[in-house]
Amino acid sequence: MGLPFILLNYKTYLQGTGKGAVEIAKACKAVSEESGIEIAVAPQLPDIYRVASEVELPVFSQHLDGVGAGSFTGHIFGKSVEEAGAVGTLINHSERRLTLAEIEASLKAAKEFGLRTVICTNNVPTTAAAAALGPDYVAIEPPELIGSGIPVSKADPEVVSGSVKAVAKIDSKVKVLCGAGISKGEDLRAALDLGSQGVLLASGIVKAADPKIALEELIRLV
Repeated sequence: MGLPFILLNYKTYLQGTGKGAVEIAKACKAVSEESGIEIAVAPQLPDIYRVASEVELPVFSQHLDGVGAGSFTGHIFGKSVEEAGAVGTLINHSERRLTLAEIEASLKAAKEFGLRTVICTNNVPTTAAAAALGPDYVAIEPPELIGSGIPVSKADPEVVSGSVKAVAKIDSKVKVLCGAGISKGEDLRAALDLGSQGVLLASGIVKAADPKIALEELIRLV
């Protein structure tokens, strides 16, 4: 297995807002250059352009709507996200749930503008369903563990290994990320040992006193 992919979701944490979004991205960039590991960030929508303009690393949107150009006030249009500098998007995060039809529409919109796609799921059956749609990644995150500090790779390892097996049967090109409670080196190591190809994480890095040190701790066993 090659090096993992790390996607850092800023959510709406104060530490990752505005100027803080750029500072965390700079820490990610430094650790990525030192380690060779691809680290991407998903800041709040108004900060996508700011981060993408000031730091050379992959930037993802936290959400994308399956709409085109036109009368869609308040929706998030793929072209706008792409023009702002994003290269990918989260879809169906547990804090921004979508119906299956909406997931499919968002995925189609993302692909139209060449955006990498991460569909978030919460169990093995939904992971299998998401993989059938053909995203770049599925990210398995049981919602009860998100922000808990308890990594899914330890609390429920079967949901990770089961998701990996289910996705492999459906589409071997789809990669599996492990999320929920990931913050330490042993969490990432466990996730990789269970067959995932990276992690989706948030508070353990964004809210850390020193995000760069926290990232260095995260990757120390890779």
